[in-house]
Amino acid sequence: MKQITNRIEQAIELKKDLLSNEKILNDIKQAIDELVSCYQKGGKTLFCGNGGSAADAQHLAAELAGKFYIDRPPIQAEACHVNSSFITAYSNDYDFKVAYARYIAGVGRAGDILIAISTSGNSENVVNAAREAKNIGMKVIALTGKFGGQLKSVCDILIPIPSIDTPRIQEAHIFVGHVICEQVEKALFDKHQNS
Repeated sequence: MKQITNRIEQAIELKKDLLSNEKILNDIKQAIDELVSCYQKGGKTLFCGNGGSAADAQHLAAELAGKFYIDRPPIQAEACHVNSSFITAYSNDYDFKVAYARYIAGVGRAGDILIAISTSGNSENVVNAAREAKNIGMKVIALTGKFGGQLKSVCDILIPIPSIDTPRIQEAHIFVGHVICEQVEKALFDKHQNS
């Protein structure tokens, strides 16, 4: 029982750390503002990650594309790995390290946003995707662990979860992602709510 309660306490403490970190809170607000501006100008959001972070990328893309709380029109958001035929073919013919970058080169446009998710910040294919996104004039928002890794130097907005424990970082990524999706939706579709 103690191991279970310890894990719950760790998750609670990490959220308290987020709540008390003014810089991270400001970075989350900046990410929301950039996404709202992107959508107001007709742009879209692409997401990428590996493993659990790929699942988070797909989950958050679905929250934006479909709906979060508000019954509203869809907005364009997608995770780069969901075109499995492209990812597997390109990775087989070339290299998985550049597959996301190639996908972004094909579908990304200046003014769009890439949300790059990596607990270490060092996933080579995610870092390459961020570089390609910057090359074509996209903004890059990175969700990482405590130190930011290589993504720190190639993103516009870094949201570094203050932990080095991968499961806690992933839990915080989906939590922060939900906050972002909720606030973007509210700003775009329900300007009369202030809660």
